[in-house]
Amino acid sequence: MHLSRLILASASPRRRELLQAVRLPFEVYAADVDETTALPACEAVVELSRRKGLAVEPLYPDAYILSADTLVEQDGLSLGKPHGREDALSMLRMLSGRTHRVYTGMTVISPGGGIFSGAECAEVAFCSVPEAEMISYVESGEPFDKAGGYAIQGRAGLWVSGIRGTPSCVIGLSLFLLRELLTKAGYPLTDALKNNTEG
Repeated sequence: MHLSRLILASASPRRRELLQAVRLPFEVYAADVDETTALPACEAVVELSRRKGLAVEPLYPDAYILSADTLVEQDGLSLGKPHGREDALSMLRMLSGRTHRVYTGMTVISPGGGIFSGAECAEVAFCSVPEAEMISYVESGEPFDKAGGYAIQGRAGLWVSGIRGTPSCVIGLSLFLLRELLTKAGYPLTDALKNNTEG
């Protein structure tokens, strides 16, 4: 059986790793889109995921397009990727010793042009982080392409005292929501997984 192609419209290595972990076959094509929005984080992630998917869809009209966006929210502020050292430190200071929300929005576009979007929220609790540890973390370079300036699967995982929600949502691609959206879009998920169990 010919399987429909799945295009991941994201350059994120974390999203690639999550898809690889569940052994879902995919290709990558990331387009640059305007990511400015005044929407609150819970709505912004859905809007931005749609923009990313729609930017790639014309290039692959016969494929399924998967796109996503992740933002951290604290005190009503949306925290995306830090713009520099001080920005990263400022974000980490906001998160230290507190619980914040992580929103991941996702969109699947079907070959027929159907658009299926959704979002998931997870709550992440940080311990109180000493300033020296935050400075060392920023100097490692790890925060700079991560929403909120950290990655739970990296060194910042040492600070996470609890997660309410799915860890994959925090990493940037909710696997639970992925299954739901692909199914709604008509993607042959069972066959794709069955045919990709070896190799």
